[in-house]
Amino acid sequence: MNVEEFLANEAQATQNYRCGFIAIVGRPNVGKSTLMNHLIGQKISITSKKAQTTRHKVTGIYTDNTAQFVFVDTPGFQTDHRNALNDRLNLNVTEAMNGVDAIAFVLEAMRFTDADRTVLKQLPKNTPVVLVVNKIDKDKAKDKLALNAFIEQVRAEFEFVAVEVVSAKHGLRIANLLETLKPFLPESVPMYPEDMVTDKSSRFLAMEIVREKLFRYLGEELPYAMNVEVEQFKEENGMFHIYIAVLVDKENQKPIVIGRGGEKLKKISTEARLDMEKLFDCKVFLKVWVKVKSGWADDIRFLNELGL
Repeated sequence: MNVEEFLANEAQATQNYRCGFIAIVGRPNVGKSTLMNHLIGQKISITSKKAQTTRHKVTGIYTDNTAQFVFVDTPGFQTDHRNALNDRLNLNVTEAMNGVDAIAFVLEAMRFTDADRTVLKQLPKNTPVVLVVNKIDKDKAKDKLALNAFIEQVRAEFEFVAVEVVSAKHGLRIANLLETLKPFLPESVPMYPEDMVTDKSSRFLAMEIVREKLFRYLGEELPYAMNVEVEQFKEENGMFHIYIAVLVDKENQKPIVIGRGGEKLKKISTEARLDMEKLFDCKVFLKVWVKVKSGWADDIRFLNELGL
């Protein structure tokens, strides 16, 4: 095959196929991570009812025979607690919107707040933005006339290229959202293998799984200035050996995470290990402990080390 024939075949292959990046943005707790997990068909982004569970830009990939969608799940744009951590998280959100082909702005049905408007102000004017109204399973959203009126209210504040309604929690209308987003992706061959669902490493995913269990099992007791750090990750004889430290800001926060007789930390570790074995498809030895590192949420150098 000569060069001309090769280029002609490549052009034919890309004529109808689309591939591109889509940033998922919104205020905390509108269901962005749950939405991305359903979009790609696998759990890679942590979910919790507590705001600000997502701290890293997580990339999820969904591929079918017509397109490859590369989703970037971002932290919720934070307007409350101001420190170096949240300034960095907000910077992650704005950076994620640069260089993408489209943006999915996620909003909770029947609830449009000042925090949502703050995110709207960050949206670029030269990138297609699709309004995604989530949680349509809520009782108030089941009134179609009220839901349509709510959507028109939001559309009056920004020039969206399209609107889609979904229930990320129940996986409703996910296929419709993919079809709505597809025309805004450029014609291109896939950038990733078709069986790849994330560009994140196993080390990163292990860390995120532990963070999710902390949010899920500690609830409102969870210290705000809390994060996790992978201190060691190695594979031996087909088994992962993973050592993770839970970082808290003060000594008196350690018992909150550990629990009476170590009960909470043991439950968190066990649930995290089971999820890791399911995700990595191998046996996992997991060791989790709590470490005090005062002021880490305002330590720029340490945030860089964590990749935040």
